[in-house]
Amino acid sequence: MLRSLLLITGTAAAFSLTVGELAPLHAQEAAATSSSARVDEPLHFTYLGAAGWRISDGNVVVLIDPWPSRLKYGGGGHPDDDRPDFARTDLAWSDTTLIDSVIDEADFILVHHGHFDHLGDVPYIARKTGAKVIGTETTVMILRAYGIPDDQLYAVGGGEDYQFDGFSVRVVPGIHSALGEKHYHDSRRYDRTTQLEAPLRIEQFIEGGSLSFLARFDRHEVLTMGSMNFIEREFEGLEPDILLAGINGSRLGLYDFDRRLLESTGFPPIVIPTHWDNFRLPYDFSQQPNIERNLIPFIETVGTLSPGTTVITPIHLEPFTVR
Repeated sequence: MLRSLLLITGTAAAFSLTVGELAPLHAQEAAATSSSARVDEPLHFTYLGAAGWRISDGNVVVLIDPWPSRLKYGGGGHPDDDRPDFARTDLAWSDTTLIDSVIDEADFILVHHGHFDHLGDVPYIARKTGAKVIGTETTVMILRAYGIPDDQLYAVGGGEDYQFDGFSVRVVPGIHSALGEKHYHDSRRYDRTTQLEAPLRIEQFIEGGSLSFLARFDRHEVLTMGSMNFIEREFEGLEPDILLAGINGSRLGLYDFDRRLLESTGFPPIVIPTHWDNFRLPYDFSQQPNIERNLIPFIETVGTLSPGTTVITPIHLEPFTVR
């Protein structure tokens, strides 16, 4: 039977969901055990919303697409959200007070692609923490425009496999979500000849190519996704024990997405949905529509396709541990 921890954003309590059954569970007790990992080497996760994460094994702190600002821009907000509206032509802005309350340290920042909801807060966070940033050349050129020094920046294209002190990462070529009813395609790139002047407008945060990452910690391998899309042949053979699976609504326009994703990654022992929320809402707003539209159907599908997999879905900013 599928084991799943469904932790619901915007509510006082969390819930454990087994298909057809609901029961109370405290968020801080959320933990799952991978059969392929030693229990004495846990990973600590905090979901930052959108595709954003903080992951640490106690020795290294890795941020993935951190965007705590969650600006209200481009539509899709809520009438009760009285924060300022931003247009894509407006200058990019980061809520540094909120960021400081959420992020205090980082050794590495992995950036899947250059869109604002993935990269928009990284200039401030990289400057604040001194973290090494790994991303596409487009990502690196944007960060250079914001004055991040070259010794913090690693431009990659997919295929690289880097060893650092206590941490290694394989860069996996990716593909962006099929937005706009599958009409989205953006071949624009920034390179060393591109002239950018910070602060950039929101619309200047272009995709610039997409990546995934296989992040190797002491006893766990985590495969990350920053989009609701992937290249099957690039995932085959990786076999992570933890998969951060992009599951927002655009995946439903792709052929047999859930099955192909689980099969190509070797039916991971643990799957953690990511990029499933409405990231234009503040943290304390309900995500119930996205829970019903994205999370619950995905959990049920995984239960059918991979009964031995544990699915964990987090509350924004609530830490949990995978042992």
